[in-house]
Amino acid sequence: MKLSNRILNRTLLARQHLLERSTLGVHDLCDHLIGLQAQDMLPPFVASWSRIADFDPATVSKALDDRSLVRITLMRGTIHLVTPPDALRIAPHIQPELEKIPFRKGFNYGALVGLDPEAVRAHGESVLGDEPMPAAKLREHAAARYPDRDPGAIVQAWLYQLPVLQTPPRGRWGDSSRPVWSRVQPWLGAPLDPAYPLEELLLRYLRAFGPASTMDMQTWSKLTGIKKAVDKLGDRVRTYTDERGRTLYDAADATLADPDLPAPVRLLGWYDNAILSHQDRTRIVPDGNAPPLRAFANAVSPILVDGYLSGVYKIFPEGDKATMRVIPHSGWTPAEQAAIETEAHALLAFLEPNRTPVIEILTPEADLRPRR
Repeated sequence: MKLSNRILNRTLLARQHLLERSTLGVHDLCDHLIGLQAQDMLPPFVASWSRIADFDPATVSKALDDRSLVRITLMRGTIHLVTPPDALRIAPHIQPELEKIPFRKGFNYGALVGLDPEAVRAHGESVLGDEPMPAAKLREHAAARYPDRDPGAIVQAWLYQLPVLQTPPRGRWGDSSRPVWSRVQPWLGAPLDPAYPLEELLLRYLRAFGPASTMDMQTWSKLTGIKKAVDKLGDRVRTYTDERGRTLYDAADATLADPDLPAPVRLLGWYDNAILSHQDRTRIVPDGNAPPLRAFANAVSPILVDGYLSGVYKIFPEGDKATMRVIPHSGWTPAEQAAIETEAHALLAFLEPNRTPVIEILTPEADLRPRR
């Protein structure tokens, strides 16, 4: 069966809870979506607000404090907000790839060339121990042990080599404190679980992001051996083709969305996984309209109109005002612009309740940065 781009779009939005806000709690949302992108403090809150009806950000702060949610480096080598079971069973798949990064020639301009990886790891284990440690303290230890090396590069190597996670206060609502790192086992009171099959993880990916190709799965995870793992699923998956004739896999019991379903305007957080988790992003990003990743690094966030990336926004809180500057990728109808403004006001009321909201819709060629 051939699937149109529109079916893929609406199915992705439905599985991402972006067609209508869900009654799921944040723990169940994290479990279904296999984590929320959390490289910075705000994105998981915006992701949850966009997907959960009456979302209360205090639930995330409380979950970080009681350790029922954690911030850990997983897919694509980026921080995700996940449940402890996922931290323990996904990390063993990701960790071997992370550990290779610091000793590649291009890492920090060769800052670790000539060092023995096992010796570096052993030093990191002795430094971090069983108690959380701020990044600044880790740098002090790195400088003492490797006085002729860049201490920042040594710390980065330790954080790649050791299964670690970020502990509160970073990640709480409104708290962008610098990271405090802990080894996974002391924080969660359990060891990593290397027995979790890759094929089970990929089946969950399909339930949240599918139908998808093996290259899509690899883009999302940055893992290898994808086709072999998918083959192990047997009749638990079915196959389709897309408009270009590529093979797409899906959970056999998953349903496809009606392509005629309306898709409301959604304002996502930067690096939202709905945008970045496919090798072929045309199901949600029209050709030629994807902002470069460096734009997301500047807290530039996507706007979905009729289910597709159709513009970007950035919020500038200053004084008693919170200004959202919006750039469309092409012209919007009056009805679309009104819907964007309504959603923008709702998001500003959530993020900046004590500031007066200001919405500025610019031209496609404009600069998001405000004039001084």
